Order: sequence, then structure tokens, then C-alpha cells
Amino acid sequence: EEAVFLRKKITLLRAFSLLIGSMVGSGIFISPKGVLKNSGTVGFSLVVWFACGVLSMFGALCYAELGTRITKSGGHYIYILETLGPLPSFLFLWAEFFAIRPANSAVVSLAFGRYMLEPFFAPCAAPVPAVKLVSLLGYYMVLTLNSWSVTWSARLQTALSIIKLLALALIIVPGMMLLAQGHTENFQDAFDRQSLALDKLPLAFYAGMFAYSGWFQTGFVREELVRPERNIPLAVIVSVITVIVGYMLTNVSYYTVLGTQDVLASPAVAVSFVQRAFKSLISVVPVLVALSCFGTMNGGIFTFSRTLFVASREGQWPPLFSMIHIRRHTPLPAVMLMFPLVTTMVCIGDIYHLMNFFSFSRWLFIGLATLGLIVHRRRHPELQSPFKVPLFVPVSFTIICLFTVAMSFYSDPVNISIGCTMVLSGFPVYYLIIHRQMSNFLRTKLSSFFTPLSDYLTHKLQLLLEVVQQEIKTY
Repeated sequence: EEAVFLRKKITLLRAFSLLIGSMVGSGIFISPKGVLKNSGTVGFSLVVWFACGVLSMFGALCYAELGTRITKSGGHYIYILETLGPLPSFLFLWAEFFAIRPANSAVVSLAFGRYMLEPFFAPCAAPVPAVKLVSLLGYYMVLTLNSWSVTWSARLQTALSIIKLLALALIIVPGMMLLAQGHTENFQDAFDRQSLALDKLPLAFYAGMFAYSGWFQTGFVREELVRPERNIPLAVIVSVITVIVGYMLTNVSYYTVLGTQDVLASPAVAVSFVQRAFKSLISVVPVLVALSCFGTMNGGIFTFSRTLFVASREGQWPPLFSMIHIRRHTPLPAVMLMFPLVTTMVCIGDIYHLMNFFSFSRWLFIGLATLGLIVHRRRHPELQSPFKVPLFVPVSFTIICLFTVAMSFYSDPVNISIGCTMVLSGFPVYYLIIHRQMSNFLRTKLSSFFTPLSDYLTHKLQLLLEVVQQEIKTY
């Protein structure tokens, strides 16, 4: 009885909650170990955390300008497509679907499972099979909610964002109190150069940037934002500043209470912190951390489904995934598509190997997206963007991203080579299926075989899922 399309339901508060909820997740509770391990000392690790925050702000400002210049949803994918062309955008989509997003979701899901079970098994570690089972249950709950309602997904994100900030406050306050009482012994020789591992610094940045990742989420839902020209820059700036301050204070609290050896030895830093700082909340903080991870899962599914939706609409993904449920007005097929890959990675994966595995591809394409902003400015000088950043911001951010990606080959050649291979494997797929540079005879034969089969499967799945193409153009 009404038109089927994605409604504008993301207000400024919901955009802020989406960003906070996506950034403050498992990262601040598991990444301190990775940052410290690869930077060497407390002082250098804090420098890395602050540098990652500044770098995230640079990237967020670039994406805010891209979000006001390019009016389609889709985030990284649509920015690369509109500025650098179809080949790099398809390679991003290929790597994002088969490596970046499922690995990222698996990391967050595993952190959710670990922290959710920690109070029940303390002081012992939770059994790995139990952690993976709870991780999958949490992921499936978020998947179901995003399939059911956009409004309820957004409301959940707002509520969980408040819980995330509360969890950070419970870590920051006791740490600052101890620091004020003069407990500075863990900061002695904070910048000991003998412990600095320069060859591992890219991995330290990867761990830190993983904790900040999420500042780009508003670009994925651009068509569903209310007043995007105003709300994207405002939400980005406020949320990133909030997270930088929160992360720096949280890390100082960690080191004040635990010290370097305890941080490196802990599989769950926040839980170890609570065990040392105040045992009365030993069962509360892990649950708050788990809920933070739950919010990050929710934000990830909410935004990445829009990437698949837009890619399908642009002709680089099967047409079924640009369809919307006729009553729920959610991109149901796109939401459900990640289900098998995330399940597989949770079952076989390890948090820190997964983190290095997907970070290479993610930062390569984020660097290409901000490079695309520079190209777009030169191609379209007549375009008056309502929000514009100084040129040195995208230039410096792009150089740092690409340099870090190049350095990571030396730091972790095995995982980075796997990630690179995953990206390059998209070349033959693009030229055979998307670009179709083949003889007319071969194209005709392939079309005569695959097109009827594809149309038949699409039609049957449409009936099963009750989905149709978007009826109103929203960009």
C-alpha cells in the first residue's frame, strides 16, 4: 500500500550514536595489548594512541567532505567508484566481502563472547568452544534485529552508545583517582628507546586504528540521514574528539593500575583491570564491555548491508541484494549475506591474526578513498561542497595510510600477503563477470546459460524473502 524504499530515519543523535557505537567497541578493550606489544613501551604506546586519534580525525574530516560531495550511500565503495572508477571499487567490494568485513565482525564477535563469559569462569579462562558459541549467538541476534527494523536497530545503537561511555567511565575514574594519589611507578622509563621496535610500529598502528575504526560509518547510510550536509560533519567532529579523549584516559588508567607486564599477559585487559582496581564490580564491567561489542556488531551490520545494497544497484553485485523487504523496509538480502562467512571465521579464527589480516586491505582502500577526494576536487572545481577541509589533510592522511600499508609487508609478511592475494584475486572476477572483455561468441554462450538460471533463482528468493526493488530514488 506504500512505496518501498529506505526511509530517512537517521537523525543527528542517531548519527552520533552510530559513530560512537561503532568506534567504542572491542578495540579499546583488546587493542591496548597489541599496541603495547608492537610499540615496546608505555610512553610510545600512548603516543601511538594519540597519533591514531589525530589520524582518525583527518580521515573522518575527509570522509565528511566526501559525504557532502557524493550523495549516495555506500561509504568507501561509492567514494572509490565515483572518484577512481569501477575496477578499484570492485576490488574493494571483493576484499571487503571476502576478507575485511567478515574478519572484522569475527574479531568483535569473539571479543563479545569472551567478555560475556568471563564473569562465569573467573579466575580461569572461558573455554574456547563456549566463547565461539556465545559469539555466534550474539552475532545472529544482531543480524535478526537488522533484518526486522531500521528504527529498532537505531534505537538499540543509541542505548548501547550510552552504555559504552559508562563502561569507559568505570575504567577511567578509578585509574585517575590512583594517579592523583601519586601512583606513577608504572610510568617510569616510559620512553625507553631500547624497547622500541620500529619494525613493528605499523602493527601497533593497525591495532590502534582498529580501536578507532568506525569514524567512516555515516557515509554508508548517507541516503538515510536527515539533513546530511549539516549532520555528517557535526556528528563526525564531536564523536571523534569524544573518543580520542576517552581512549587516552582509558589507557592511562590501564597502565596506572596494571603495568606493562599485566597488560601483555592479559587476554582481556578490561577484566584484569577490574580484578585489580575494585573487585566489587568484577561481574559488571565485562558485561558492559560485551554490550559495547554488541553495539559495534550492530553498527557494522547496519552499515555494510548498505554497501552491498548500493553495489548491487550499481551493477557490480547480484541484483537480489538491492531489494528491500516490502513491509519492514530493510535491505534484508544484503543484511543476511554475511551470515556464512562470519560464522566460518568465528569458528576457525584467532583475534590478533584476524586483526592483522583485514587491517592491510581496509587501510589500503581507505587511503585510496581519500586519494579519490583529491582527484574529485581537481576534476570538479566547480562543485561547491558545503563542507571542505584544507588540502594538506587528505594529502597527509593518504600518504600515511599507504606508507603504513607498505611497511606492514615487512612487519607481518604472511598475513599481509594473504590479504594482498585476496585483493588481487578480484582482478579475474572483474574482467570475466563485470567488465566482460571477452569475445561475442563466449559472452553469448555464457549469458545463454547463466542468465536464465540467475533470473530463476532471483525470482524464487524474492518470493521467499518478500523483497522488491527500491521504488523511489533517494539520492
